[in-house]
Amino acid sequence: MTTVSRWGRRGTALGIAGLMLAAAGCAKATTPEAGGAAGEIDEKAPVTITIGDRPTPDKPNDIKAFEQKIKDFTAKYPNITVKSTETKWEAQTFQAQVAGGTLPTVMNISFTEPANMIPNKQLPDITDELKLVDLTKDLNPDVLKIVQDAEGRIYGVPIDVFSVGLAYNRALFTQAGLDPDKPPTTWDEVRQYAKQIAEKTGKAGYAQLTTNNTGGWMLTTMTYSMGGTVESPDGKKSTFNDAPTKKALQLLKDMRWTDNSMGSNFLYNQEEIRQDFAAGKIGMVLQAPDAYDMSVKNFGMKPADYGHGGLPQDGGPHGTLTGGSLKMISPKATKNEVVAALKWIKFDQFDKYTTEALAVQDAKTTVADKGFVGRPGITPLSQETYDRYNKWREPYVNVPVKQFQGYVDSTKTLKLLPEPPNKGQEVYSLLDPVVQQVLTKKDADIDKLLSDAASKIDARLAR
Repeated sequence: MTTVSRWGRRGTALGIAGLMLAAAGCAKATTPEAGGAAGEIDEKAPVTITIGDRPTPDKPNDIKAFEQKIKDFTAKYPNITVKSTETKWEAQTFQAQVAGGTLPTVMNISFTEPANMIPNKQLPDITDELKLVDLTKDLNPDVLKIVQDAEGRIYGVPIDVFSVGLAYNRALFTQAGLDPDKPPTTWDEVRQYAKQIAEKTGKAGYAQLTTNNTGGWMLTTMTYSMGGTVESPDGKKSTFNDAPTKKALQLLKDMRWTDNSMGSNFLYNQEEIRQDFAAGKIGMVLQAPDAYDMSVKNFGMKPADYGHGGLPQDGGPHGTLTGGSLKMISPKATKNEVVAALKWIKFDQFDKYTTEALAVQDAKTTVADKGFVGRPGITPLSQETYDRYNKWREPYVNVPVKQFQGYVDSTKTLKLLPEPPNKGQEVYSLLDPVVQQVLTKKDADIDKLLSDAASKIDARLAR
C-alpha cells in the first residue's frame, strides 16, 4: 500500500544480512543469550513448542484448518512437536498471565504490549534467530520498530497492522442526500453529515466505541486527529488534559446532546457497533478497514453499502492511530524452542507472501470460504514483498476497492501515529468512563473528568 511506500525500503540491507546469516547457519549457529538456555542451536534436535490462539469449539471449521496446518508443519519439520492451547491475548488478563508464567511458547499479542515488556525483559531477544530462519528481509522495517529496543534488537514478529479511518454506510449517505463517494474529511463535516443522516433517515448519524478499553482507544484516535497526544514521549506522564482531547469530547457532547445525531446506544464494544453498523442503524463510525470483513461476512451487510474514508482531521493533517498484533515468544523458551517457534510463525503467517503457489492457493481458499481478497490496508511486509504478493492475487480480488478510495487517499497524507508507549491498555481503560459520561450525562464536566483521569493515569505511569 502507499502507506508502506512512505515507510521506506530499508528491508533490502536487512535482507542481505539475513540471507548471509541464514546461509552460514543452516544447521547450527551460536547466538547470544535470549531469555532461555544460552549457547549453540541445534535445528535437528527434538523440540516441543506450545502455540496459543487455537480456535474455540464453536468454530469447528477453523479448528479443522488449524489442525491441518499443524499436521503440515510437523510433516515439514518432523523434529518439532506442536501442542496447542486456546490461550489468547486479553487486555484485562494478559499481565497476570505474564506474571504467572503461564504463557504458551508463541501467541498473538497487541502492539500496546512490547513497550513495557521489552525493558522488563518479558520478551526474548530474537534478532539472530529471525535471521537464521530467513524472515527479517520480508518484514517492514518501520513496523519492526514497534518490537525493537534502542539498539535495534528485535523482540517479536509483527503480523498484522492497521490504521484507523471512518467506516460509513453508503446507502444511508444516499438516503440523506449526501454523496457516497465523498466521505467527510474534517470533524466539522462529520458533525454536519451526522446531523443530516439523523434528520433524514432517523438513524444514528455517528456512533462511538465506549467499552472494553475501546472508549479510551477511540478518544486517543480523535485526540491524534486534532493534533494532540495522550502520553509524553517517554511514557511517564499523561498529556491529554489539554485542548485537543477537550475539543474531541466537546464534539461528542455536542453531537449527542445538541444535535441528537448519535442514536440511543452509548455503550458499544467492537462487535456490537459493527453489528449495528452492518444493520444500517449507524451512518459513520471510526474503524480500521478490516471492519468490512465482519460487517459483510458475519452480519450480512451488502458490499455495495460499505464505504471507508480516512480519519477526519481538525486543523491538520495531523495523522491517524496505528496498531496491530504481533507474535510473541515466551521469555522462558530455550534457543531451540525460539527457532522452532519462528519456523512456525514463518510457516503459519508468511510463507503465503513469498511463494506464488501458496499466495494463489490462499486467495482461492479465501474466496471459496466466502472470505475477501484485496481489501485495502497497511502491511507488516516489506513493500517489495507486498507488491509481488498482491500481483499474484489480482485475479481473485472480490472487494469493492473503489469504495475504500477515501481511506487509500488518506494513507498518502496522514502520518501513522503509534499507540501510547506506556501501559496503553490501562490508559484506555481509565478513559472509557470519561467518554461514557460525556455521552450519558448531559451535565458532564469535561475539564473535571479529564483532570481526574489524568491523576489516576499519572499514578499508574509513575510505577
